[in-house]
Amino acid sequence: MTDEIVKYTKNGAIATITMNRPNKANTILPETMYGINDSLRKANMDDEIKVIILEGAGDNFCGGFDFSNGLEHTPMVKEENYDPGRDVQVVTDPYHDYMPTFMGLHRGGKPTIAKVHGYCVGGGSELALCADLVIASDDARFGTPYARVWGCHLSGMWIYRLGLAKAKYYALTGESLSGEEAAKIELINFSYPLEDLDNEVQKLAEKLTNIPSSQLMCMKLIVNQAYENMGLQSTQTLGPILDGIMRNTPEGRGFVNDARDLGVKAVVTKRDAPFGDYSQAPKAEQPRKRSEL
Repeated sequence: MTDEIVKYTKNGAIATITMNRPNKANTILPETMYGINDSLRKANMDDEIKVIILEGAGDNFCGGFDFSNGLEHTPMVKEENYDPGRDVQVVTDPYHDYMPTFMGLHRGGKPTIAKVHGYCVGGGSELALCADLVIASDDARFGTPYARVWGCHLSGMWIYRLGLAKAKYYALTGESLSGEEAAKIELINFSYPLEDLDNEVQKLAEKLTNIPSSQLMCMKLIVNQAYENMGLQSTQTLGPILDGIMRNTPEGRGFVNDARDLGVKAVVTKRDAPFGDYSQAPKAEQPRKRSEL
């Protein structure tokens, strides 16, 4: 199942990890985490690989965690008979938690590039922003709709990549922004027209392969360490704990139960209607589909 959900390819010194649930917007299941973790390990253990690219198949990078069937695919954390102690145990234990996989993009010794198109929201945005470099299509949409119900920042990368004013604004509103806007406020590195995205990411990856692996590793490590010294690890301990609490407020339980009973589309429509964004945004503010190019 992992092989179907996550694909790994190698082309010279560049490894590409592809989340492969295009019909589900590449939403995250436990198997997605297993597949990404295995692929990151494979790439980091391969002396021939210098750069790792993470992408999504189909029309989107990643629509976040899959909650279409409640939390039945996460057997250790149930909506019913919620045990907060067990939840804390799960999200702080590296053998259960997903954060070590997310941060495998950040802490692994080889540079990682997230190639983002379509929707990159919720946990999908947390995943992308853990990469060393984030390159998006101009019309990609980044956002944390969980800021409105059923979640909290996980990796802290929305905070660490932005200044206080912008980090606080997006945390409180959950509003989305385009790839072009994200590049302008330096949430990500660059954005390009969708038609040019593949080529631009390939060019950047190939540029990095001209640098010795040890040099890439050292430069990555020194920048990372500066952020570790700012308290990155403690932020990533608190975030998933608060996320668990937010999933089990009356509103949080109601949201996921309604999604199970009425469908994800119905609850997302209700959530975003007052803001007029994400799926409720005008067509001009929605990502173009790669399949329609």
